[in-house]
Amino acid sequence: MGDELSVITIDEASRRINGVASRTPLWFSKRLSEQYGASVYLKREDLQEVRSYKIRGAYNLIASLSEEQRKKGVVCASAGNHAQGVALSASRLGIKATIFMPVTTPLQKVARVRAFGGEHADIKLVGLSYDESSKAAQEYCSGKGATFIHPFDDYTVMSGQGTIGKEIYDELGDKIDLVVCPVGGGGLISGISTYLKSKSQRIRIIGVEPAGSPSMYESIKQGKPITLEKIDTFVDGAAVKGAGHKTFKIVQKLVDEILLAKEGKVCTSMIDLYQNDGIVVEPAGALSISALDEISGMNGKTAVCILSGGNNDILRYPEIMERSLVYRGLKHYFMIEFSQKPGELRRFLDSALGPTDDIVRFEYMKKNSKETGPALVGIELAKRDDLKLLMERMDQLGISYRRITHSDVLYNYLI
Repeated sequence: MGDELSVITIDEASRRINGVASRTPLWFSKRLSEQYGASVYLKREDLQEVRSYKIRGAYNLIASLSEEQRKKGVVCASAGNHAQGVALSASRLGIKATIFMPVTTPLQKVARVRAFGGEHADIKLVGLSYDESSKAAQEYCSGKGATFIHPFDDYTVMSGQGTIGKEIYDELGDKIDLVVCPVGGGGLISGISTYLKSKSQRIRIIGVEPAGSPSMYESIKQGKPITLEKIDTFVDGAAVKGAGHKTFKIVQKLVDEILLAKEGKVCTSMIDLYQNDGIVVEPAGALSISALDEISGMNGKTAVCILSGGNNDILRYPEIMERSLVYRGLKHYFMIEFSQKPGELRRFLDSALGPTDDIVRFEYMKKNSKETGPALVGIELAKRDDLKLLMERMDQLGISYRRITHSDVLYNYLI
């Protein structure tokens, strides 16, 4: 709604959202600091009431509306976190909110939107991605005369998200060397970079996008906002086909680098945070930490990673574990041709598998009309290098097999 993003608008937003959005802790991570030889802090936006930073921008915009605009209600589209922010904001301000969400949104997020919005929120599940849901929401909005609350490409929303940068600077000041921020549409990193770069041009701002939905990365690479034809929606909080036009200009000017994190690496970071630190984050929430391996010059520096959200559905953990194992090279799938005679499986178990190799999936149906039959076999390894030894043993035994990779149609069924 606003036409400006600056330190002034961010300071105004900080006052406006006070008492609604929490001033979240800047948590020092001893584990990550030792691992990277730096002072690594985590900005814990997962501890907001709605478990993400989105309440900041949503409330800042909705609270800025005129009485006439409030009477006509608000509309938004979101994969979950922005929807929760809008729902809570509408409930607090007594405004009607119509919220469009993709049908692929985790049930946990849908349920929380209902809980936060109560009688003020009407949820519509439309489309397979944020972009499809957003298109439907904007068409609905124009027909009703309501105000569309954009999740990222709005200066007032960006100002709200920029309050995170203000809080970081208030606490660490000139000690900050770099800030690592997740990127979806670009609203969060636009607000943070605007505030921090105005304080010190020395601060490096690094964005991290999912490798399966690199809309901002490709836009910067091509020098203009682009729309991807196809994306991987696994990192649902940051999976958008097209970055914002306003955010693109800000990111192009202020952000030092955009990195890509593979979805499997994101899953590994989520598991590490849970097992080592007791922190539950959603995929987008782990993006910043997932890229630390790729950042040069961290030794001796002070780095802040934005943990943007903790809305993860417990039903997703089997897939998270699976993707992590595959990424680390510890789980592999094969189609293996077994001779249909007694002892063939025993031969495979005794002679092909190593002492620490484990069969975790086996699907086979005997067909009496054929001499051989294919079996789908999933094998979990103790070490990445064990794959080469396993395949060498199968070759020596003359076993006919084909390893299933991400280019196979079957791979998407398995993972």
